[in-house]
Amino acid sequence: MEAERWLELRRFRALRESGATLSEIARETGLNWRTVKKYLEEDGPAAPPVAAPRPGRRNQVIPPFAPIIDAWLRAEILLKGTVIHERLVEEYGFTGNYQRVKLYLQEARPRIAAELGYTPSELARLHRRFEVVPGAQAQVDWGDEGGILAHMGIAKVYSFHMVLSYSRDPFCCFTTSVDLATFWACHRRAFAHFGGVPGSIVYDRTKTVIRRHVAPGQAVPLHPEAVAFAGHYDFTIDVLAAYRPTGKGRVERQVRIIRDHVLAGRAFSCLHDLDQAFLEWVPLRRRRTHGTHGEVIGVRASRDHAALRPLPVRPHHVVNRHLRHVGKDCLVAFEANLYSVPATKVFHRQLVEIRASAATISLHATIPDEHGVTLLAVHPRAVGRGAQVVDPDHWKALPDGHTRATTTSHEDQPDPRRQQPDKPSTALRFLLARADAAQITVGRRPLSVYDQITGTGPFTTPTTT
Repeated sequence: MEAERWLELRRFRALRESGATLSEIARETGLNWRTVKKYLEEDGPAAPPVAAPRPGRRNQVIPPFAPIIDAWLRAEILLKGTVIHERLVEEYGFTGNYQRVKLYLQEARPRIAAELGYTPSELARLHRRFEVVPGAQAQVDWGDEGGILAHMGIAKVYSFHMVLSYSRDPFCCFTTSVDLATFWACHRRAFAHFGGVPGSIVYDRTKTVIRRHVAPGQAVPLHPEAVAFAGHYDFTIDVLAAYRPTGKGRVERQVRIIRDHVLAGRAFSCLHDLDQAFLEWVPLRRRRTHGTHGEVIGVRASRDHAALRPLPVRPHHVVNRHLRHVGKDCLVAFEANLYSVPATKVFHRQLVEIRASAATISLHATIPDEHGVTLLAVHPRAVGRGAQVVDPDHWKALPDGHTRATTTSHEDQPDPRRQQPDKPSTALRFLLARADAAQITVGRRPLSVYDQITGTGPFTTPTTT
């Protein structure tokens, strides 16, 4: 009764202090105005009554296991509560729920950390949850899906993931490579899926984003192609510190979600089937209410998409550049596949440049021709290993054996090389003209005729008259 009386006094006094009259308070509470006046004129208690402590389930369940939990925390101060609860149940027959363990850890972990002398810097692996405004950030990560298409001859499949941090709206596509060109081509597909570009994108220290690893605290050198791509699409590259996977927990969680909801228990025949399965699952995902921000993902994603930056008119393509030698068969090897080049434009062991994008392979000469052109050939990029991508026109100038022939006849076959052609070539006509000229009869005269013409004789001097 005392607690109920204090609650009514607190409610009446709050209404009175806000300027309400006795009649207004009576109508609001459903009481008579005299009752309201009585309670307001009384000197009520300044603080709520304190209930007597009651023995609870927590006091009955946790204390027998507290020394065990404390010993585990002293061995590993950041041991997860779920792991502690699991071990207690499996090894010690613990009957309480996880919430009891969690409440105890809230008190025990700081106490034991202080006993062990841990400083905040030594507990840096603990992280603070953060939220962003719409369109401000996305997170990117790779997933290794293994041999999901091994039955189709594709040894390894990777999944590329981008998640908008505000709404958790996902994008995923599947590839057979994680190289530079494929990585940034997946970005273009993600931007087209979302309809815009986020303000910044969070990466770990992958070699397609940074040029090399540096010591903690130093500025991370970015890959030149990453800088050019980010500058073209106008977003900021945010590289996490080393060993900080919690910095992009949204996308790492998304990798596991897609494996469970899209890939698990299904069979696929190509990369297109994998991509199509994800696109069919996206509407289901957007209808769900997210457990963290408590909103429907699709509703929150509409605000996220509206705040994205517009896509540029011209896309930016990133290619891998490699140098390779031309073989005797006019084929160039790249990633265990062979690509042809024109036989009339190359020679054996010539060094050519390969520019590999996610979809095409273009081969260029290292020195431009008289027209300033370096392009030799363009081929679709082969999937897998051991393929030969050949353009038949590239081999037209090579011997194909069409002049070879055999016969069972004993008669001598005329030699086609000795037959006079109906229309001799220019070189042949020139040689024939020289042969005809050699058979022309030239008149012969004695040398005395020339002496008479000149008025001199052999071994004589001219005389004057």
